[in-house]
Amino acid sequence: MKIDLLEDTWEREVPHDQFAWLRRNDPVHWHEVPDDTGFWAVTRYDDVKAISRDTQTWSTQLGTAFIRTQTPEFIEVAGLMLLNMDPPKQTRYRRLVSAGFTPRTIARLKDKVRERAGRIADSVLEKDGEVEFVTDVAEYLPLQMICDLVGVPEEDHAKIFEWSNRMVGFQDPDFRTTFEDGEVAAAEIFAYCDGLVDERRAHPRDDILTALVQAEIDGDRLTREEIDAFFVILCVAGNETTRNLIAHAMHALIAHPDSYRELAAGPDDEDLWRTATEEFLRWGSSIHNFRRTATRDTELRGRRIAEGEKVVTFYMSANRDEDVFPDPYTFDIHRTPNDHVTFGGGGPHFCLGANLARLQISCMIRELLRRFSAAEHTGPVRRMRSDFINGIKHMPLRFTPRS
Repeated sequence: MKIDLLEDTWEREVPHDQFAWLRRNDPVHWHEVPDDTGFWAVTRYDDVKAISRDTQTWSTQLGTAFIRTQTPEFIEVAGLMLLNMDPPKQTRYRRLVSAGFTPRTIARLKDKVRERAGRIADSVLEKDGEVEFVTDVAEYLPLQMICDLVGVPEEDHAKIFEWSNRMVGFQDPDFRTTFEDGEVAAAEIFAYCDGLVDERRAHPRDDILTALVQAEIDGDRLTREEIDAFFVILCVAGNETTRNLIAHAMHALIAHPDSYRELAAGPDDEDLWRTATEEFLRWGSSIHNFRRTATRDTELRGRRIAEGEKVVTFYMSANRDEDVFPDPYTFDIHRTPNDHVTFGGGGPHFCLGANLARLQISCMIRELLRRFSAAEHTGPVRRMRSDFINGIKHMPLRFTPRS
């Protein structure tokens, strides 16, 4: 079988057939990349988890978490972000923002998330159920909530949305026109953050940005560049990933109308919604993969991996591993246990915002199903051209209001 796990494939479809073949025949597969160095594609669940937890052997700091080789200038800037740090540096920095994402903190946000999700669902009623789901529904809730946590005023939310699209959609022409445009977007969001930092120093607030401005690590305060990097990763990660998870969840329910009807009939069944939300997450992993770089010569499933070589763990494949998930290609809102790796395979890079994402997905889909008895596609679903983000960028729908 021809194996191609780069951006053109993901724009067309999720390559489940390729992943199934790799898990059976070549779970640690050498993948060539045109005009770049290749990488080892890791597709089995147990290997993904083991690599995620072994930061001594597998580094994200060496070369970033992205498949393609980056310029030294990009690596220097990216190295300021949690995404591209290794412990112990990553551990110290992660502590600074973790308080904003504890289960207790997220529980306090539940009423606000539910109220905002309800307003968004009401706006669909006002459009007579005809929406472009990504831009009319899925983008709003995660954008509003992460901007609230960071401290971005509501009139600037649209700017954050545009900048994050241009930064993470760097392989998709609908989001970015040139390579330089992505760098411009990064510069614009950094400059915007600089202005907020000055304002927080003069007028502190109860938000994460103020905590970063006032924080100290081993007696040293964060530099302006480090605060900018934190701001970017919080805004981009908190917006893009949850927006796509909401879109994938609705896409799955339309494809499985029995599950739609069951959830719609039990909007207050907490146990059902808990298992359904985990299945949404397993089914529509928001990040395709995460790259590490080998820190030493090593071996994985009989493959010799040299120091400095790229190793890429594929979450979507791990979430369909037949040895872990019975009937992995069946969408089952009652599935339990469901130890998916959508938020990472554990270890230091497990997603800080996992609890917030769960809350937003559950609330948004639940409020829609309270108001609409069914939904259907009214046009083609268009996927993002990206070998990193599992994005849906266009999904026109028609909802049927309850009588």
